[in-house]
Amino acid sequence: MKLLRFVPIKLTLFLVLGILLGSLLDIDIYPSLSLVLILVVTLGVVFRTEKNRKGLVFGITTMLLTTAIGMLSIALSNQSNLSNHYSKVENGKNWHLKIREVLKPTSFSKRYLADVLSLDGKKTSGKILLGQPIDSADHRLQVDDELLVFANKEAINPPLNPHQFDYKKYMRGLGITDQIRLVSENHILKNNSATTVYGAAAFLRSKIITKLKKVDFGKEQLGVIQALLLGQRNDISVETYDDYKKAGAVHILAVSGLHIGIILLLLQFALRPLDLLPHGKELKLAVIVLLLWGFAFLAGLSASVVRAVTMFSFVAYALYLNRPSNTFNILALSMFFILLVFDPKLLFQVGFQMSYAAVFAIVWIYPLLQKFWSPKNILLKKIWQLLSVSIAAQLGVLPISLFYFHQFPGLFFVSNLLIVPALGIILGLGILTIILALSNMLPNFLVSFYNNLIGWMNSVVGWVAEQESFVFKNISFDAAQLFLAYALLIGFVLFCSKTSFKRALTLGSCVLAFQFYFFQIEYRTGQKEGLLLAHQSKNTVLLKRKGEKLYSISYDNLKSERLVNDFVVAERIASVQTLPLKNVYETESENLYIMDSLGIYPPIETAVDYLVLTQSPKINLERLIDSSSPKRIIADGSNYKSYIKRWERTCIQTKTPFHYTGEKGAFYFDLKSDQ
Repeated sequence: MKLLRFVPIKLTLFLVLGILLGSLLDIDIYPSLSLVLILVVTLGVVFRTEKNRKGLVFGITTMLLTTAIGMLSIALSNQSNLSNHYSKVENGKNWHLKIREVLKPTSFSKRYLADVLSLDGKKTSGKILLGQPIDSADHRLQVDDELLVFANKEAINPPLNPHQFDYKKYMRGLGITDQIRLVSENHILKNNSATTVYGAAAFLRSKIITKLKKVDFGKEQLGVIQALLLGQRNDISVETYDDYKKAGAVHILAVSGLHIGIILLLLQFALRPLDLLPHGKELKLAVIVLLLWGFAFLAGLSASVVRAVTMFSFVAYALYLNRPSNTFNILALSMFFILLVFDPKLLFQVGFQMSYAAVFAIVWIYPLLQKFWSPKNILLKKIWQLLSVSIAAQLGVLPISLFYFHQFPGLFFVSNLLIVPALGIILGLGILTIILALSNMLPNFLVSFYNNLIGWMNSVVGWVAEQESFVFKNISFDAAQLFLAYALLIGFVLFCSKTSFKRALTLGSCVLAFQFYFFQIEYRTGQKEGLLLAHQSKNTVLLKRKGEKLYSISYDNLKSERLVNDFVVAERIASVQTLPLKNVYETESENLYIMDSLGIYPPIETAVDYLVLTQSPKINLERLIDSSSPKRIIADGSNYKSYIKRWERTCIQTKTPFHYTGEKGAFYFDLKSDQ
C-alpha cells in the first residue's frame, strides 16, 4: 500500500504495536525505560555515522525506538506502577478523594470516579470507583467535590457468568481496579474544595441543563438535547435509546467525531470571509481550533469529546494545508499525539476504535464511491454523496460493531440519509439555544421550533427502529473474525481501486481464510458439550449444551432470557429449548440432585455427587451431609445470603467442598447429563 510509505503512518503503526506488546507482556516502567534509552543512544550513533539516513539501519532503529516508546507509554499509564500509587499503602482506610466524573447511575447505586489525593495522610495518586446507594439521602456529589472517607477498598468484581459484560476489565482499561462503597456514616464532604477545569465545565453544563429545564421542552426532547450538545445521556429513556440503537443512529446520541466534524464544516463555511484578510487563513485556523475546544468545554471535557476535538483539530490543520494527500498523514499524527500525550489505553476503547475506523474509511472509500458513480442531477448527486459517506463509515465500523455489539441495522442508510443532513441545523440551533438560554433571551418560538425538530428526529428514528426485520441481531463474531474481516475489507477496496492479478490473489486469499476459519469454528462448536449452573438473583438457571443445541433449564425462563442470549451468541448456539427444572439429573457414573424450597431429601439409597441448594430450603445441612455424603455442595443466587453463610460454615466444619455462585461465579459440572 502506498499509505505505508508515509512516515507518520509508519510511526503510528509501530507506536500501536508497542502499546499492544506492552499491554500483553505487562512490562514494568524501568525495563521499558531502559530499552528506550538504549535505542535513543543507538539512533544517535546511527544518525552520526550513517550517511544514508533513509537507509535500512536507520529505519529499523527508528521503528524499534517508536515501539519501545509505545511500551513505555502503556507502562506509565498504569498508575499502579508508580511509587506513590495508593496501592503501595497497605491496609489504608483514611482516604482524601476528589470527584473527577459523575457516572450514569445503575438501578442500585449512584457511581462516581474519584482521584485519590492522599491515603492515611500520605500523598498518593490513582483513581478509584465510588458507589452510593441509589436511595441514599446524602447530597448528590458533583465534580470537584472533596471527600474524607473512612473505609476499606474492595476489588471490582468480575462477571459471575460466562460471556457477560466484564465491568472489571472495562474499568481496568480506565486505570481503575478498586472501589469504595459510600454510606452515610463513613464519609464527610469537605468545604471550599479547589475548582479545576473539569469542575468548571461540569458547573457550566449543570447551569445550562437547569436553564433548559425551565423552558417548555418535552421530556424526551430534552433528554436528546442534553445528549447531543452536552454529552449527558442520563435523562434519555431506555425506549428512546433502544430505538436509536436499532436504527443505526446511536452515534448521534454521543458527542463524538460526527458532531465535531459537522461543527468543523459549519465553522469552515461561516468563517470563509476571513480568508480575504492578510494572514486570514492562519487566523481562521486559530479561531476554528479555539471554538472546537470551546465546544469540548461545553460538553464537559469527557475523554470521548477531548479525543474527537483533538482529532478534528488536526483535520482542521489538514484543511488549512489544502493537500488531500496529507489527510492520512494528519489523521495518523492525531492518533499518534492522542495515544502518546493523553492516554495510550484509549487504543482499547470502543469509541476510539470506531471514530478512527469511520474517519479513515470515509477518507479512503468515499472518493472511490464517487468515482464509481457521479450523477449529473444535482439532487441525485447530493443524495449519493450523503449515501457514500454513510456507506463508507458503516463499512469502516462494521467489523467492530459486530465484534462488540453483535448486531447490524440494515436500514442505517435511511436514518442517516434523513437525519445527518439536518444534524448541522440541529447542532447549530442547539448551540444558539444554549447561548440564548444562558442570556435569558430564549424566545418561545425558537423553543417550540427546536422542540418539534428534535421530536421529528425521534419520530424518524422510531419508525426505522420499528422495522424489526431489518435489524440483524445476535451475530456471533470473535476477535479472529474481526481481523479477518478488516483484511477482507482492505483487500476488496484495494482490488476495486485498481484491479490486478496480485490484488485479486490477495482478495481471494482473504476470502478463503475467512471461510476456512468459519468452517473450523462451526466444526468445533458441534463437538462441545457441557453443563453449568449460572448465577442469577432469585432464580435457578441450568444450561446444558450439546453441540449447537442448548437446553435452558430454569424456574423463570423469562428472567433468564438475557443471560441465555449472551451465552447463545458467544457460543454460536443454533437452537435453544427451554425445559422445566427437575430434581434429579443422572449419568452412568455421577448424578446431580437439586433441592428446592420444599426441602425434600434425596432417597437414602441414592449417592449424591453434586447437591445444588436453591430457593432457600429449610434443612439441617449437617444431617443431610451425613445421610447423603455429597461430594460437593453448590448454592446459587436464589438463596438468602444468611442461609449461604450458615451453609458455608457447616461445609467448612464437615470438610465438604462448597461453591456459592454469587462469589465464585457459575459452576461447571464434570458430568454429561441428559436433558
